[in-house]
Amino acid sequence: MTPDTLLCDIGFIGLGVMGKNLVLNLADNNYSVAAFDLCEDKIAAVIEQDQLENTTNSKRVYGCTSYSQLLSQLKAPHIIVLSVPAGAAVDFVCEQLIAAGINDNAIVIDTGNSLWVDTVDRERKYQNDFLLFSSAVSGGEVGARFGPSLMPSGSPEAWARVKPIWQAIAAKVDATTGKPIERNKPGQVISEGEPCAAYIGPAGAGHYVKMVHNGIEYADMQLICEAYHILHTGLGFSAAEVGDIFEQWNNGKLDSYLMEISVEVLRHKSVDTGTALVDIILDKAGQKGTGLWTAMSSLEVGCPAPTIAEAVFARSMSSFKSLRTQASTRLKGPELTPLSEQEKQVIIEQLHDAMYCAKICAYAQGFQLMKLAAKEHGWTLNFASIAKIWRAGCIIRATFLQSITQAYERNEDLDNLLLDDFFVAQLSERQLNWRKALCSATMLGIPNPAMSSALAYYDAMRCDVLPANLLQGQRDFFGAHTFERNDKTDGKKYHVQWSTLERNTVAID
Repeated sequence: MTPDTLLCDIGFIGLGVMGKNLVLNLADNNYSVAAFDLCEDKIAAVIEQDQLENTTNSKRVYGCTSYSQLLSQLKAPHIIVLSVPAGAAVDFVCEQLIAAGINDNAIVIDTGNSLWVDTVDRERKYQNDFLLFSSAVSGGEVGARFGPSLMPSGSPEAWARVKPIWQAIAAKVDATTGKPIERNKPGQVISEGEPCAAYIGPAGAGHYVKMVHNGIEYADMQLICEAYHILHTGLGFSAAEVGDIFEQWNNGKLDSYLMEISVEVLRHKSVDTGTALVDIILDKAGQKGTGLWTAMSSLEVGCPAPTIAEAVFARSMSSFKSLRTQASTRLKGPELTPLSEQEKQVIIEQLHDAMYCAKICAYAQGFQLMKLAAKEHGWTLNFASIAKIWRAGCIIRATFLQSITQAYERNEDLDNLLLDDFFVAQLSERQLNWRKALCSATMLGIPNPAMSSALAYYDAMRCDVLPANLLQGQRDFFGAHTFERNDKTDGKKYHVQWSTLERNTVAID
């Protein structure tokens, strides 16, 4: 059977790492795909891979050499998935599809890491040409191939058509335990379990939620790295030994994909040197912007997210390698005394609790940010549903997310995760170890910006009176910015006449 005699279920444009694997995932789930890329080698590669992995003896992926051929090979109404870089490339492909004659009831799905406001603009821009639908995708290469977490948003009518496809290819979790149902080989199809794909809301909402997911991801990764730094540099454990500690942690409350892959990285030895690979990787971290976008958004909506912001700053700090190398020879640190093995084991236990508590705070910051953004933009976000679709497939997938799901099922209007009874108990039980671990890190001279900012966030949240009263006094002194009084009616403004001898306090109408 050739493309000329077959109309495919789905069109796919962009066959890079993510696109190629999403195509193969669709094919495994019995969808025929017409695939196009500007690079002919990528078209040939995905067809070759499909033929190699396909056990059904039927062709599932068909290569197209132009946008017009792609459209001619699709069943109506068309569904076309884009996996192209965010930004101008998305608009370029959309314009090419319009020029090729796409019909106005077609659905074009943007699966890239687009900035959410760009998605809102694009839906409006192309509304007379086709239905632009967005769907953030998390899970990387492996997730795309065997089941990602999908965060779709846009037209409800478009979602009704896309839903069965997305739920088929998404990662699945056991409905009772919240544990991922493993799918790790070509041709395998998981039909049971809850799919990690749920409609998020209007245009832009899905990409916003994915943006916050990535901000939490930044924080989660930084927390793990800080624990590694304390254990490796502060306590003197080898990379492999830190991997062993992390493996133990991963069998309990800190069970997560990021912890799992950290164990793999720490244990891996360089082929050419025979030493731990992590010891020869240059300590300069890259970033693609989503963590920065999250931190910026938190400032814009007035939501404190210090742990996410510190994770972004930590990557920025790492980029100043030559400056840090110079400073390391001049800036004095603490005088260290050797620790006994018993002392090290105590710190390890304390550090485990510090990691867990800081992780709770990082997620609390992300979920509160989504709540405030939803209020500002008129979205109705289901936070239990969002936590559910992050339990498998995505980069921050973790057993811990089952507890977050249950928190929002208990109270869908929960203002902050720290106020849920379960998390109140968890933090109360472990906060002393958290403090002790950070004391040890400080005395060892090991930086821990994310972990310590999370503790500051926790302490600020439990503090009934913050020193903002003095800050407001300062602002009133130099700028006549006024202040409210806690012994007077809410909302009433006052100002002290600081320039006069009497310095009377006057009410401001």
